[in-house]
Amino acid sequence: MGNKQTNNKKKKKKKTKMKTWKKVLLVIFVILVIAIGLFAYRVHKNGGGVSGMLATVVGHDENTKKNLGEFRVLLLGISTDQEGVDLTDTIMVASYNPNTQKATLLSIPRDTYTGKTPARATAYEKINALYNISHRPDETLKKVNDITGLNIQYYVVIKTEALIKLVDVIGGVTFNVPIKMDYDDIGQDLHIHLEPGEQLLDGDKAEQLVRFRHNNDKTTYPVEYGDNDTGRMRTQREFIMQVIKQTAKPSNIFKLGEILDIAKEYVETNIDFNVAKDYIPYIVEFNTDNMLTAVLPGRNTNENSNATWVFLHDENETEKLIQELFYDRDIEETEEDDETEDGTTSTNSNKESISIEVLNGSGISNKLQKVVDQLKGAGYKVTRTGNTTTTAKTTIVNKKNVKETLLKNMQNVLGAGTISNSESSSSKVDVTIIIGKDFEN
Repeated sequence: MGNKQTNNKKKKKKKTKMKTWKKVLLVIFVILVIAIGLFAYRVHKNGGGVSGMLATVVGHDENTKKNLGEFRVLLLGISTDQEGVDLTDTIMVASYNPNTQKATLLSIPRDTYTGKTPARATAYEKINALYNISHRPDETLKKVNDITGLNIQYYVVIKTEALIKLVDVIGGVTFNVPIKMDYDDIGQDLHIHLEPGEQLLDGDKAEQLVRFRHNNDKTTYPVEYGDNDTGRMRTQREFIMQVIKQTAKPSNIFKLGEILDIAKEYVETNIDFNVAKDYIPYIVEFNTDNMLTAVLPGRNTNENSNATWVFLHDENETEKLIQELFYDRDIEETEEDDETEDGTTSTNSNKESISIEVLNGSGISNKLQKVVDQLKGAGYKVTRTGNTTTTAKTTIVNKKNVKETLLKNMQNVLGAGTISNSESSSSKVDVTIIIGKDFEN
């Protein structure tokens, strides 16, 4: 009798435990369903697809992308084949706008003169020699900013080995080689032998392609393609576009570990991870058809006391090109763009009609003039300036229904700024820009 009671108690305990576990599993299941549902909802709100998923994983919401400005970076390709010599073979300014999905590649000729007296130019004053002399990329960055007037904050120094290994990791890059390339340099142990036409290039052939300047018989790119260095820079830009396009394929997300290992060993940069992670989710959707490419305007000359060939950039033409590539591209003067979300028309739809007030809340006096100069350089009119309480973030305040594309353009010009609306009929300006500590000068 006692055994029966004991067995019954055990059975009751088992049933109770089973019921408890079922309840626990049910709760876990419900939580998982809710979590997956919330995740899917956030992915959808973030645009869906791979981009929306990545944006959700890194903690973005539907407003994060709206407040991201244009990302600009200086790319320096360094040849490391000669011991003790690190000349910069490739110099480019790259920009990417996650909201418009547009990008730009501007080539800076490697012979660009950076000194003050062209009549006494030396090879040490060419822009490609600066990194070799000091091994400080920020010096090259400063010179590029001086030449272009852009406020580029970031640099990426890429050694030859990085390109070779990246191309191999992603399984090669399909590219249309423009001409037959046949060149040998025993001293550098450089041998370039490529046939023209579309083909799959591995890392070794990719290096040959981007380093080619002329053949053994001194012939080079044809004039219609862009002869000598012009042709070389065009090939470099077009190849980089293909590398970006083919690296950004969703299938390569599984090779991210290998790509990061290459970057760790062969790439030098000052880009903070927290900055990079904000742009990564959106760049996977980038279409290289939305990329503009150009070369710094100017001329080659050796008319100096040292008979040194240098490239002298044309200041006026450079200013026009920078305006076109980096400031005016996203401003399309159409009636459709002038319409706001509520169907009304913006009262200010072009740069010339906008009055801007700039208030310095950064705590650093010289930042005020820097912002004013950048806005004026981009074609805007600054009518009032002053100081205000110190603040962490730069803010662009829309006071008079200025259209969104122009506000975004101001954000891109400054490389910082959160856009807010605070319309006031009594305001004496159309836009107030408050400079925060995040503005880099």
